[in-house]
Amino acid sequence: MSIQGARNEKITKKKSVIREWIEAAVFAAFLAFCVIRPFIVQAFKIPTGSMRPTLLEGDLILVNKFIYGAKVPFTKFRLPMLREPGRGDVIVFIYPEDKKKDFIKRLVGLPGETIEIKNGAIYINDKPLLDPIFNQHYYYNRGDLALEGRKIVVPEGSYFVLGDNSASSKDSRYWGFVPKDNILGGAMIIYWPPQRIRIIK
Repeated sequence: MSIQGARNEKITKKKSVIREWIEAAVFAAFLAFCVIRPFIVQAFKIPTGSMRPTLLEGDLILVNKFIYGAKVPFTKFRLPMLREPGRGDVIVFIYPEDKKKDFIKRLVGLPGETIEIKNGAIYINDKPLLDPIFNQHYYYNRGDLALEGRKIVVPEGSYFVLGDNSASSKDSRYWGFVPKDNILGGAMIIYWPPQRIRIIK
């Protein structure tokens, strides 16, 4: 083989390697934006202190989008869910009063349940929530739906949510209920900053 031929073969191999890298990058981008992000997991940044001490401002979290049945983009359809949203789940959802905003709160009330906040505690169907997830926080009677002595019933197909930092959270006490169709997923882990890495409970 001539020197020129060897040189051409080397250039061809180099182009082949570059092409393989480009194809791999394109495929990875396709998976990230067309499969993983819409259907499996998505990253979110915590903007406020409404979920302190569970989540702090600036925490970067991963949200499991398939657990409750991921929404199919540009349609009204959802994939089959692994399980129903449950009390205590930290969920990300489309804010009912502004479809362009995503909120994160803790799910407290299920469809059909009666909710009351009394003496800093949450009552479900006239019984206090004794789970440590809830009884380690003080919940304030703020907002039209959480006035002292007021009991509200969660409509079918909707949920009642609260921030863990009740003193600084605009949640269901103020604007009402989260329709099931608005739920985007369940918060899984904090992945940044490094000292905050943990499973979200």
